Amino acid sequence: METRHHHSRRAFLSQTGKVTAAYAVAGLASGAAQAAPAAPPQTRPMSEAGVSKLTDQHYCLTEVRLEEGFERDGEIVIGTRTALYTLEIKAGKIAALHPAGAALPAGVPCYRAHGQLALPAMRDMHIHLDKTFYSGPWQAPLPRQGKTILDMIAREEKLIPQLLPTSQQRAEALIALLQSKGTTVARSHCNIDPVSGLKSLEHLQRALENHRDDFVCEIVAFPQHGLLHSKVDGLMREAMKMGVAYVGGLDPTNVDGAMEKSLDGMFQIALDTGKGVDIHLHETNPAGVAAVNYMIETVEKNPALHGKVTISHAFALTTLSQGALAETIGRMAAQQMTIASTVPLGSLTMPLPQLSEKGVFVMTGTDSVIDHWSPFGKGDMLEKANLYAQIYRGSDEFRLSRAMAIATGGVLPLDDSGKRAWPKAGDDAAFTLVPASCSAEAVARLPERSATFHRGRMVFGSVGVA
Repeated sequence: METRHHHSRRAFLSQTGKVTAAYAVAGLASGAAQAAPAAPPQTRPMSEAGVSKLTDQHYCLTEVRLEEGFERDGEIVIGTRTALYTLEIKAGKIAALHPAGAALPAGVPCYRAHGQLALPAMRDMHIHLDKTFYSGPWQAPLPRQGKTILDMIAREEKLIPQLLPTSQQRAEALIALLQSKGTTVARSHCNIDPVSGLKSLEHLQRALENHRDDFVCEIVAFPQHGLLHSKVDGLMREAMKMGVAYVGGLDPTNVDGAMEKSLDGMFQIALDTGKGVDIHLHETNPAGVAAVNYMIETVEKNPALHGKVTISHAFALTTLSQGALAETIGRMAAQQMTIASTVPLGSLTMPLPQLSEKGVFVMTGTDSVIDHWSPFGKGDMLEKANLYAQIYRGSDEFRLSRAMAIATGGVLPLDDSGKRAWPKAGDDAAFTLVPASCSAEAVARLPERSATFHRGRMVFGSVGVA
């Protein structure tokens, strides 16, 4: 399974498309929204002689456990073979893989991984870094029952001004959380609305600039309050000039009340600016199916959009008959459209395996870590792989190892035949170390990450001194 996944806020899991969630304004006013972010989490050093900062451009990391192949009983994969290697890292790349005991380059500093397993770096491809409550005082959302998406927009219009003063610091705290979970690549949606204007975007860009050497993030300009409903076409176009990578959108029928006009507006901005599209589509009623079909038709008519459109959540796919689903997936695959799913729990089971098998790239993300939509996110992409394995009955060694692809953008240590696919000399030195025997165990048991590396830089945790 070489997929990527994403999914919507759990507030949209009901089949009616209605959502409930609210945050206690009184609690925010008393300091919850503007409290200074806490220090990012840290793990204990791997040894008392460990180091938590590497400045070397050229170094060796010894005793790294890498996967070598599958163990089989006939045709059944029953285990994973591993061995210890030294990763020689130079200028952000893996320069060489040296077997244990091999002579290492003279004069190059060495550090120890203590036999821990290297996994590919994780990718959080649907998150909202700009409006998180993370790092502030605990506050659960108010009951959701009976609230529509428009109710949520009204609530957010009151919350955003209280979040803006600390939004940059909170975004940076959340980035640190992601790094502590092995994630160094993300796609973040960022509010473009009449309340915050372009300030949320400005704050997020400052946060990302402070992490330009240890974290990569592409931004989606997200009209959370509706492209038409909040009249932000002009603001969206300004955001495109500020370096945003994707044009966002939101439920064109439930929010904007005019499916074709809303989608046309979104796609026109993308066509005019040469950007991609990543739309939140939570609608599960016939309007959601109509929106999916209209988007596919639009991409089919506009070659410039080919390979540049992501539908986040796409709950409408759960309502299709098998025949209609197969046809829709085939058309999406032909246009290289992408699905972003958070692998949701609930009554709607997304056809993620079918999408992947037919060539639609599926990716996942945290969405909400903690905010007025949901308090449950942990910022852990490996947890998403675990959830995928549970939902789609992947409890055996082979399927557990395949499930990790959803967390890594399709990068897996072994290919389906059991041949090593990662890491190889020349690859970016982007990985995380975990106390696990193989990737199947890591997906099933969710070990803590001990260290995270991005382009050769250790951005979280510690390693031992050789």
